[in-house]
Amino acid sequence: MNKKLVAALSGGAALVLALSGCGDDSEQKVNDYAKKVCDQVQPQLKKITQANQSITATAADGKPEEIKKADSAAFQQISDAYADMSGSVKEAGAPPVEDGEKTQQQAVKELRETSKAYAGLKKAVDDLDTKDQGKFAEGLKGVAEDLDKVNKVGDDAIKKLQSGEVGAAMSKQEGCQRGTGGTDESGA
Repeated sequence: MNKKLVAALSGGAALVLALSGCGDDSEQKVNDYAKKVCDQVQPQLKKITQANQSITATAADGKPEEIKKADSAAFQQISDAYADMSGSVKEAGAPPVEDGEKTQQQAVKELRETSKAYAGLKKAVDDLDTKDQGKFAEGLKGVAEDLDKVNKVGDDAIKKLQSGEVGAAMSKQEGCQRGTGGTDESGA
């Protein structure tokens, strides 16, 4: 059951790697912007990875109370990370591309919504009954289904954010690369 949670969680980190814009401007300005954002979000990506690892570690043979505690803490950690990323993107300003301000506003909004959604998942996990394993498993299944929905928030905005010069520039920045940026190996 928790494998589904882990798979769904990995998709959430993709939003962070999608912070980009469309249009043309000086390559140096775009690269500078990409570096600024990537440097600021890298610690948050690491927190998300750690939270995912916590869920995975308890999924295999954890007791309901252990799974509940680990998932709750992980969802809180992920919620906080997305909130911090939202602040970082807002603080970074608009990317130096056409429609940069709109792109930034959409990214900030999506990150905030994702943060709130993970906070909701934490509450749902906190409300699970660990005394009845059947009810717990059923409740966890519902959380996994909700998690799938959380990861689909803003797909259209993400697609736009992944295009253009800033997206290309970010993919070159160490802070936004999978190996050093802190996302997991499942293609987040």
